[in-house]
Amino acid sequence: KIDIDKNQMLAQQLRIQSIPAVYAFFGGRPVDGFMGAVPESQVKAFVDKLVQASGGAAGGAGNEIAELLEHAKAAVAENDMETAAQIYSEILGVDPENVPALAGLARYHVHAGDYEQATTLLDQVPAKDKGQADVVAVKATIDLAAKAKEAGPVDDLKAKAAADPKDFQSRLDLALAYWAGGQKQEAIDELLAMIKADRAWNEGAARAQLLKFFEALGFADPLSVDGRKRLSTILFS
Repeated sequence: KIDIDKNQMLAQQLRIQSIPAVYAFFGGRPVDGFMGAVPESQVKAFVDKLVQASGGAAGGAGNEIAELLEHAKAAVAENDMETAAQIYSEILGVDPENVPALAGLARYHVHAGDYEQATTLLDQVPAKDKGQADVVAVKATIDLAAKAKEAGPVDDLKAKAAADPKDFQSRLDLALAYWAGGQKQEAIDELLAMIKADRAWNEGAARAQLLKFFEALGFADPLSVDGRKRLSTILFS
């Protein structure tokens, strides 16, 4: 779903003259479409035609979605979130419960600061799929954003922590403030230092928060891999 008022160049490229306007894409290119309100029977015929053109309901559509997901992944890697969001929206138009697309579009809204819309998308993930890594990562990011709002300014928290290294609440808040400011390595370092100083403080709150960071990053992220190794060294030394 695209707002043509905010994407006028795209609307011109597709020669949209009225809304609603529906386009189908294959291989990243528009292959068919219609404008204006049409009967349900015509929409069904439109979809059936696309399925046949793609090589059949299961195999063709599945292969096309897999290809689109790869394109979206490449766009994210290049930090082209707008293109990724358009691809995810396209996928959801065909497969409304596609988990990677729901998680990817939710992450786009997190990136844009629209946590409410991101949460709405995650709510559409089927219950059996809510434990998938992509979904867990976005959910953790949303939770962290809410907590980070209450943390306070980094400089004030750094001063408190420096004045009293055993003020673990201020240090925990400092880690959250670092995270909110994009200083993820500093956030992880602060929590690891807390765990090394007193792993039992507040029923292991620092370790629990650190695991949330790893969830938000994804456990395969280099920061997570390094952080988990360092955590193991602290816990088993």
